[in-house]
Amino acid sequence: MASSSAVGKLSREEFRRQKDLDAARKAGTAPAALDEEGKPINPHIPQYISQAPWYLDTGAPSLSHQRRAEDSDHTAPSLDTWYDRGATAGPAAKKYRKGACENCGAMTHKKQDCLERPRKKGAKFTNKDIKADEVIQDVELGYAAKRDRWNGYDPADHKRIYAEYAAVEAARQKLREEEIDNQTTTDLAAVRKMAKAGKTEKKEDADFGSSDEEDADEDKYADAADAVGQKLDAKTRITVRNLRIREDTAKYLINLDPSSAYYDPKTRSMRDAPNKDVPPEDAKFAGENFFRMSGEAPAVQQLQLFAWQAAARGNDVHLNANPTQGELLHQEFKEKRQELKESSKGSILAKYGGEEYLRAAPRELRQGQTEDYVEYSRTGQVIKGRERAKAKSKYPEDVFVNNHTSVWGSWYDVSSGAWGYSCCHSSVHLSYCSGEAGIAATEASNAQNMLSAPSEPTVPSLETPSSKTETPHERVEQNFSKKRVGEGEVKLDKDRLAQALKEERKRARGDDEDDRLGKKQKGAASGSHDVTEEELEAYRMRRRITEDPMANYVDNDI
Repeated sequence: MASSSAVGKLSREEFRRQKDLDAARKAGTAPAALDEEGKPINPHIPQYISQAPWYLDTGAPSLSHQRRAEDSDHTAPSLDTWYDRGATAGPAAKKYRKGACENCGAMTHKKQDCLERPRKKGAKFTNKDIKADEVIQDVELGYAAKRDRWNGYDPADHKRIYAEYAAVEAARQKLREEEIDNQTTTDLAAVRKMAKAGKTEKKEDADFGSSDEEDADEDKYADAADAVGQKLDAKTRITVRNLRIREDTAKYLINLDPSSAYYDPKTRSMRDAPNKDVPPEDAKFAGENFFRMSGEAPAVQQLQLFAWQAAARGNDVHLNANPTQGELLHQEFKEKRQELKESSKGSILAKYGGEEYLRAAPRELRQGQTEDYVEYSRTGQVIKGRERAKAKSKYPEDVFVNNHTSVWGSWYDVSSGAWGYSCCHSSVHLSYCSGEAGIAATEASNAQNMLSAPSEPTVPSLETPSSKTETPHERVEQNFSKKRVGEGEVKLDKDRLAQALKEERKRARGDDEDDRLGKKQKGAASGSHDVTEEELEAYRMRRRITEDPMANYVDNDI
């Protein structure tokens, strides 16, 4: 069979043709494939044997990867091959040689690599006690020899340990016999007591290990010990698994709400998080689904999905049979997909433009962060540094119209529940500012002030002799009514309206500055001036409404 493992290089038609050829070879109607040496390959050999790994694939059908490599010149290193420690190349020199170690005089190493004790005066200056040259050995170790932890160990060293322990035990026995012989009494009980004390001393001696009896006791009770995570009964040989540690909290006790995550008692699993309001990173237990989707688990799932999809398209990819190949192909697939995505993005930007809109501002500028230091006092005043500028609105700010010194909405009338201007306490939007006189008029028109003020006789005005005195019913209605100046049905005097229109035209043209200045001074001297209905109507009639679409319309047909 063909051993080509080049995945993704066969089309659908070539793959079907290869399958038909393999079936014909198995049936005997087609000649068998030949390897590199010209030997026929049995078509009934399974594919996992005939197919070479990706790191040994030559691109041609062959079974050489199943045969032992024949190399007559090279002999495999022995497992017991090791360095000959302490071997010297001949006797030591008599005099110091140039280029030798300045400390010991050997030619095989330098002073910084010398393992001898540093001398007060080196061999270079004394020419005494020059050491012999070491044998530089080049030992070639195989795979097993490099990883053999006992390679180079001399078993004779263990015999010396036995001899040392035997000598110590013999010396202790001899010392105990001498102590018994030195006893002046011949009492048998004293001798037994001395022997027992020596035996106890032998058991408590921790420098030379335990006795044979202690080892026997340990072997006796070793089977009865419990393993970690389980309880074993040595008599009945029944293993009882510990379900959990006592300090751990069971999953079903984290949240006792019946509507919380479901706990399966058979499998002891809780897939969802018991506490939905706690972030999974901070929760003590976030559900088993969180652990399944954390770490490298999603990457393994994506790799398995890629292997399934590649196998469905006709590619020979199997994650369990050859995980290295699947990982490399998945990495190559992700790189090609990223390159294709970037190329398509570049082509779209080159065709339609708009790359400048994709350039985002730095994170520091987007969040308004700065390194300027500003220090404030307890009252909120800036002590050091410069205060951060306030953000500008798209609407015009601090624009005063109609002689106002404050904006609309800077004052709220509690009695009427309306917003107005704080400079004149007027609740009429876009009204003309009347200053302190407007504030006094607003306070005077308040119902509580009118009721609490003492009653005064009504003095008929000299300018309007035809005006009638207001009745008490009209005064109360005026006090408690929500109507203000310019609202509702009012009766205007034609003469006063004509005079107000004349004054409004003069004000608009800017004429008669002396008269206006004189009137202002006179008004300031005489007191506040109330705005009449005629003046307000004249202002409205002369005002130009810029928002009116028909303001500049002129009918030329007439």
